[in-house]
Amino acid sequence: MTVKSKLKLIRPKSLASVVQAEIECRIVDGDIAPGDRINENSMAAEMGVSRGPIREACSALVKARLLEFIVNRGCFVRIVSTEEAKDLYVLRASLMRLAGQLLAARITDQEMKLLREMVEEMAIAAAVKDFQGYYGINRRFHDSIVQFVDNKRLREICNGLDKELHLYRTQSISRSLTESDREHREIIEALASRDSEKAGEALASHIQNSMARFFSVTTSGRVATISAAVTGAKI
Repeated sequence: MTVKSKLKLIRPKSLASVVQAEIECRIVDGDIAPGDRINENSMAAEMGVSRGPIREACSALVKARLLEFIVNRGCFVRIVSTEEAKDLYVLRASLMRLAGQLLAARITDQEMKLLREMVEEMAIAAAVKDFQGYYGINRRFHDSIVQFVDNKRLREICNGLDKELHLYRTQSISRSLTESDREHREIIEALASRDSEKAGEALASHIQNSMARFFSVTTSGRVATISAAVTGAKI
């Protein structure tokens, strides 16, 4: 079913939220890159809606800091600076430390099983250099940890930070998959031990190390550009 046919089934009052989700997905998937302008006319025609829901969706995404509005020019996907990205990484590391501390005290055997399976799936994807597959599983792994904490506000904040960081990471990707795999397994073992401090430290260190690896690559000019579908991976 196409986006246009799906939208025909949605009530008008929820149309803008559906359009917003679609634009957001395109940004996160790399179909719309940082600096790109949102073409209201073509997007409205493609989705089979008026420009009203497009504008409303864009307004919400400006508030979410995924888009920026430039007078007389329109809405553009934000370009996150290096300094902003560093600040976001620091915040994310602190929040993931908290997520680890909270989750270690309450994680279930089933949740542990799911996280272990994701780590093994990532290892398989990395072995065959399936960066697109690795990206999707890796994103799900980090999101699942926050989701399992069952704290709505924490999930909302982490989700927002991740989306903003994605705008910076879409420019390139570090391929330090061996280090990432080791850190993911350390996170798993820390959570399995039910040691809150150990789990929190493992998650915070992983984000901090990811930041260090990423900036060491991007600042040295040794940037490996990957397809739009996989850029922005949390590795």
